[in-house]
Amino acid sequence: MTEDRAPERRDGPATEHTRPGGVTDAEVAAVGKLSEALETVERARGHLYSFHQLVGHADRQLGEAVAALRAAGHAELADGIDTDLVGRNVLPGRWTFQAVEEFDDGYWSAFRSWEKQGRDTVLDGRRHVYEAEMKEARRTHGRAGHESRPAEEG
Repeated sequence: MTEDRAPERRDGPATEHTRPGGVTDAEVAAVGKLSEALETVERARGHLYSFHQLVGHADRQLGEAVAALRAAGHAELADGIDTDLVGRNVLPGRWTFQAVEEFDDGYWSAFRSWEKQGRDTVLDGRRHVYEAEMKEARRTHGRAGHESRPAEEG
């Protein structure tokens, strides 16, 4: 016979997700917004990598199209596309991998650094304090599937 009860666990978030003493609601919210902004940049970075891979794939497909046009007797058209478009920079002097590297080394790295500095300065480096507090407010305490953290965190 099985029981519909949650396994015994400590209730409440782990220390690394709790607000340090003396930190205000406004401070938790502000750092939460900073972290949320970083999460949005992380999503944008993913789209940048998708752009990088899609453009690279399109360039290889373009090469196949050029070969097919040549084989179909359209050498002049194929030569024009091959000369002007195959392997062309997508930005001045750059292929997409260079744009990705510049983004990673510049804006993305700076953003991550400032977000970490914000957490370090205000929340003793703790991550997702805002979300952990939201979870505590929204979950049904004591109900299976609503535990504060996995059992292995004890």
